[in-house]
Amino acid sequence: MKQTTSAFSRRRFLQGSAAGAGLLAAPAIISSKALASSGEINFTGWAGYPALAEKVFPAFTAATGITVNFKELPDQDTMFAEGKVALDAGGIDVIEPTIDRVGAWDTNGLLGAWDESKLAMDNYLPGLADGAAGERSRPGGALKYVPSNWGTESLVVNTASAKLSTPPSLGDLFNPENPSVVRPHSALAAMGRWLDATGKLPRPWMDGYSDMAAMTELWDIALAEAIKAKGSVVQWWSGENEANAGFTANGATVGLCWDSTGFNLRNDGYAYVAPVEGAFAWHQGFVLMKNAANVEQAHEFVKYVSTPEGAAGWASAFSSNPVGKGASDLMNPDVATYYNGTFNDEALSKLWWWPDQSAEFLAKRAEYADKYKAA
Repeated sequence: MKQTTSAFSRRRFLQGSAAGAGLLAAPAIISSKALASSGEINFTGWAGYPALAEKVFPAFTAATGITVNFKELPDQDTMFAEGKVALDAGGIDVIEPTIDRVGAWDTNGLLGAWDESKLAMDNYLPGLADGAAGERSRPGGALKYVPSNWGTESLVVNTASAKLSTPPSLGDLFNPENPSVVRPHSALAAMGRWLDATGKLPRPWMDGYSDMAAMTELWDIALAEAIKAKGSVVQWWSGENEANAGFTANGATVGLCWDSTGFNLRNDGYAYVAPVEGAFAWHQGFVLMKNAANVEQAHEFVKYVSTPEGAAGWASAFSSNPVGKGASDLMNPDVATYYNGTFNDEALSKLWWWPDQSAEFLAKRAEYADKYKAA
């Protein structure tokens, strides 16, 4: 297993992300086969992003004539469970996990292959659908995953009351003076990376992603240390709505959350801060269910999100970064201030991309997360 690296300029992406940008309809170029079949797609994706239903799906329908039946779910574990049910029952054509989960989805027999001749692979910005990311998208050689957007998971801090190190660190999440909001498995990874950076682990934290014996050794240590600091956790989160509530309803002063959470709270006294160890970074995209009923429509859907208009709309909905060439030109320039305030060149160079995580690893990670919550 290896950590994703790319040659593309992340600064170029970060200058163009937005929420609330106006969406333009792409040219109505659609295959006759798609129009001849149901004219629908059953899409299962992330909850908490209303702009998808309010703006992106209507723009796609206007461009192609295809209707999106959207089911919202809060997290990837729920998506995976739904996918396994749908493998027998049907009802899902496309789901949107992150690239580190593709191997687990594939080894469980959930995924069909995308037909590259029906997509527009040249639409994608360099480094997102090719290079190391492209290799990870092709388990067994066939294209099983195409990108939709990318972003980060970093420190959201109350600028008035958070107690931060100089420079800010992942360790600040575990300071008893900081009421915190965290996602259990991310917090354990943050603890592991912090212990690694401070020389307190017997081997590199990354070893645990490719060796299950190392994983058990390292995560046992991270769990024990995280439990010691658990008293400061005021909110667990698995989706956007819970993360926001941790700050607005339960008084958290520090959290490890997605960039969209920081963006949503930016005018309420909170800042999005990159830790000295580097922000977590995620790469999100579309997979085709092996038993998808609306295959032609699924390809049109994915192709649309790679266009400038579609990529801009998708990234805008998530307050994240687009995957399509030309998308940044269509996005709200105000968000550049938000991202550039967090990610200078040094912070960008330290981005820590989630490594590949096997089905065995994910099952064990879930056990650790449950133990952390129950302790």
